[in-house]
Amino acid sequence: MGKKVLIIDDSNTMRKIVTRSLRQAGLDFDAILEAGDGQAALDVLAGETVDIILSDINMPVMDGIEFLRQKQTDDKIKDIPVVMITTEAGADILDEARSLGAAGSIKKPFTPDQIQETLGSLL
Repeated sequence: MGKKVLIIDDSNTMRKIVTRSLRQAGLDFDAILEAGDGQAALDVLAGETVDIILSDINMPVMDGIEFLRQKQTDDKIKDIPVVMITTEAGADILDEARSLGAAGSIKKPFTPDQIQETLGSLL
């Protein structure tokens, strides 16, 4: 069975940029799923199994930090690694994400090499 990734970002354009960067980085996923916010991601994860999640922090409805909190309470998805992709440069918000189980972070703008380096060790 091939690997699946879930990209969570409220920007359709950013989801497409991440998708293109994954391919440019040589990370070959069989399925790339998308969600526009944390709640939509939880809805996707109720019916799908993924190998890794890439999530923005600042989103409407449910942001990336609340998504991490909710994810921790669900035994089915709590062990899926999450990498935060964000413009947030503040150490406080990234520390909070790590304390809630984020496996890493990538700052926007990013290169395919940065994605490959961060995700390579998690897959």
